[in-house]
Amino acid sequence: MAAQEEAGEYGQGVGGPPLVLGHRGAPREAPENTLSSLRRALELGLDGVEYDLHAVASGEPVLLHDETLERTTDKSGPVSALSQAELVHVDAGGWFAKRFAGEPLPLFEEALELDGGERGAHHMIELKDPALVPAVARALARLARPLPIHVASFHRSVCLEARDAGLASMLLTEEASEDDRAFVRDERISAYGTAPAGWHTAAGRAEWSCARWSWSVDDPADLLEACRTPLSGINTNEPRRALAVRALVRLAPDDRGPYPLRVPRLEVPAAADDARAVHGEWSGAWEVVLGVRNPFPFPVQAALGLDLRGGAFQVTGLPRTLALDPGAQEELALTLHGGSWSPLEDPLVRVRYAWRRGRTPQALVLEAPLERVRTLQLSEGAQRVRLLRERPGDPPATMTVRRRGRELIAWVEDSGGWSDVASQVRVAHRVRTGRRGVRIRLPEEVGPEGVPFCVGFTGRPMERSGDGEKAGAPRTLRWAGGLPYGLGAGAPGRLVLTARA
Repeated sequence: MAAQEEAGEYGQGVGGPPLVLGHRGAPREAPENTLSSLRRALELGLDGVEYDLHAVASGEPVLLHDETLERTTDKSGPVSALSQAELVHVDAGGWFAKRFAGEPLPLFEEALELDGGERGAHHMIELKDPALVPAVARALARLARPLPIHVASFHRSVCLEARDAGLASMLLTEEASEDDRAFVRDERISAYGTAPAGWHTAAGRAEWSCARWSWSVDDPADLLEACRTPLSGINTNEPRRALAVRALVRLAPDDRGPYPLRVPRLEVPAAADDARAVHGEWSGAWEVVLGVRNPFPFPVQAALGLDLRGGAFQVTGLPRTLALDPGAQEELALTLHGGSWSPLEDPLVRVRYAWRRGRTPQALVLEAPLERVRTLQLSEGAQRVRLLRERPGDPPATMTVRRRGRELIAWVEDSGGWSDVASQVRVAHRVRTGRRGVRIRLPEEVGPEGVPFCVGFTGRPMERSGDGEKAGAPRTLRWAGGLPYGLGAGAPGRLVLTARA
């Protein structure tokens, strides 16, 4: 299928609201925060792009999420120590795929040249340092024509500096609070952005004086809610999925049902020796039921298939094609067996709805991941969790999780002999890091389905050498996917809060 045809079936050309921006470009198809990634996001039909800026030694802003170069380039050390002349020697693409080798670390002004043509791409520019605002303002002032922009930050000082420079500013947070609502109103901040479900608070349901956004909206149900509300805009790591959901809402405006493709989570059982030997600990055998419904006011053909993006699986039950009248729904049995050592990309179920308007064939593709997860049911008190062994020879390691009201405390109980241990815990989109222990606040509202959750720690495993044992390179042990936070870490587990036994 040609790229243009495929993009059309994912909702290209069906406009908002909300605006849909590519988080760091199109990070599943090109290395994040590069010109290739930003261009790809616009080619897919997104309304704009989101990216991060840091300054090199001369103060020139460059596109980079981390303060250091290691994760997304072939260099190391803080980007602030890099001279502008050294930029040409940085490879920001080879880590992602061979075809992107030599991709440069872009200057901010190069990103601004991607204006999206006549439709004027929206630029969401995330800053962590208010000292960068003057350089951003100067670069924007030099443009031949103005671009729609927001200077976004988790830091109030950046938003105030941007406002004073005459720039539209956006305060970012994990969940809406009454204190933030007063701040953006009193300080005349242009926009406010939360994590997915971050508007599900008492403050989030109140009236706001500014535009409402959400960041990193990837889950199908979250996307559907964002498009129905609607928010003013979102950014996403799943451009095709987001465009398709927005198109769905425009094509079926009266439909108020759930996401049309219902997929269960795949609960990962306690590891068995035979599963580890063949597939690894992140494996299992599942018999599940998929649900698909026709949300449109006209009959459709629904062709379902499975995309095995990572790991090794045996599958029965798909592909399958159904004829569905308006509002009709069907259930399909599916069996999977397999998995992987580590939480990787999960299998993806796709449904292609096809219909005709007159003599014109039309189609829309929706998708949903079959996420492999673990569930921790936690009452007031403490519970031990065993971490995954993601490589043969990984040591048994455990952490303890304790709940006290709306606070969660996690600490390393047994590191398996690793040194330089630093613990991590994720709850929803909030991540905290400590030494052997760490505290994190639970969301204001936690439903019966629970919230995304994971615990783990980084450390240095002991390795044998000719001189005996020494600490190796840093690695992460974790209870499920979702850590480290970001793409490629697999789906997080679930934390379900229960009453005291």
